[in-house]
Amino acid sequence: MNRSILKPNAPLFEGLQRLLDPVVTVVTGWLAYELYPPLAELPFPEHYVFALLFMGVMTATLFPIMGLYGSRRGVTAFAEVRQIFRAVMVLAAIWVAFVFFSKTGEQFSRVWSAYWIALVLAGQFALRGGLRLMLRQLRRRGYNLRHVVIVGAGELGLTVAERLRAAPWAGFAIRGFYDDDPALADATPAGLPVLGTTDRLLADLDGDAVDQVWIALPLRAEQRIRDLINGLQQTSVQVRFVPDIYNFNLLHHSVSEIQGLPVINVTDSPLDGAGMLAKRAEDIVLAVFFLLLAAPALAAIAAGVKLSSPGPVLFRQERVTWNGQRFPMFKFRSMPVGAESLTGPVWATPDERRATRFGAFLRRYSLDELPQLVNVLRGEMSIVGPRPERPEFVARFRRDIPGYMQKHLVKAGITGWAQVNDLRGDTDLAQRIQHDLYYIENWSVWFDLRIIGLTLLHILRSEHAY
Repeated sequence: MNRSILKPNAPLFEGLQRLLDPVVTVVTGWLAYELYPPLAELPFPEHYVFALLFMGVMTATLFPIMGLYGSRRGVTAFAEVRQIFRAVMVLAAIWVAFVFFSKTGEQFSRVWSAYWIALVLAGQFALRGGLRLMLRQLRRRGYNLRHVVIVGAGELGLTVAERLRAAPWAGFAIRGFYDDDPALADATPAGLPVLGTTDRLLADLDGDAVDQVWIALPLRAEQRIRDLINGLQQTSVQVRFVPDIYNFNLLHHSVSEIQGLPVINVTDSPLDGAGMLAKRAEDIVLAVFFLLLAAPALAAIAAGVKLSSPGPVLFRQERVTWNGQRFPMFKFRSMPVGAESLTGPVWATPDERRATRFGAFLRRYSLDELPQLVNVLRGEMSIVGPRPERPEFVARFRRDIPGYMQKHLVKAGITGWAQVNDLRGDTDLAQRIQHDLYYIENWSVWFDLRIIGLTLLHILRSEHAY
């Protein structure tokens, strides 16, 4: 009884949350009004009331679309915080659009609007954080658990058990394994008992309080998996199938549905849909900011390039970016004109002497890269991403470096995760690619901002800038 005390009431809990979310939006709007001294002494205006009700309706409409309801079991706190932040930012954008298009901007205090959005965010964090803490306490006491058995005690099954036990807050209690391997009879892999063969599973389910069966068999056992799923349809347990894909080279993998067909995206780009819009907005805002900030330095560097050697100030070089597209990348010219006329494309090395004296200074502090902010505004690059290479080098490296072409699942960047780890210039290319792929797998706006901050420190202490 204890283990399922909340399960029959799950629709009630979700319905209550759906009701509380718009209430939070309305109440925090009133609270923001009361907390802002210039407004607190005035009666609450009618148009503010209508605005709050409108945004309450928008909350009730938007939050389900943003995936904030349904079972949160297995969703990390960080993932939920990120979902809430995105939803509230979209809500804020709706409010700004409403004020703009209705031409009512002068009727609402901008400070009040900022207070309101901040309080909505804080209120949502408090509401969902409180619910999460309540469920965690209940699960520690043995309530609201999901009792699980795992079919398959091989490498995949052990991985499933490890992942489930690593998240005790999710409330999964593992009873043990079922496996047909005679060598595993009466064994306790990962400290969990092997309860029997898969033939015994259905019989045990009739008399045991198991909520979920997780099938973790290798792909070669296709027929056995089919038989198990067909047999488990005669029971009321929830069935989870974990495909044996973890030996593949996964990159930003996900599961989606196309025309009712479940699809496992083994390799995918994070810059799709909302991610693409967020990345582009980030690039435009930061590129404009950095161009304005660096305007005097850009003018001084341009003069220095012109005075240091004859030729144009800017140097255009073909590079490869997102989806293998080619583009002209801009740099301040750091070498004499025609430096590669005899050698052709040459990989930079620590002992090269092709750069002018002023050009070497620009390279040391990466100042020659500043014109790439224009490439960012043109949509050819991002502020943060894997560094782009020349087509000649791409053709060579794609054959020699595993996973090299996967770096082109995102736009090339002025700086990146590899660069802030001092993997630039003549360094281990395979290690650099692993850092680029780690960036793609873990991309977020927050990660980008962290890399930008680290870049400023890295420029001063890099040992591989030349």
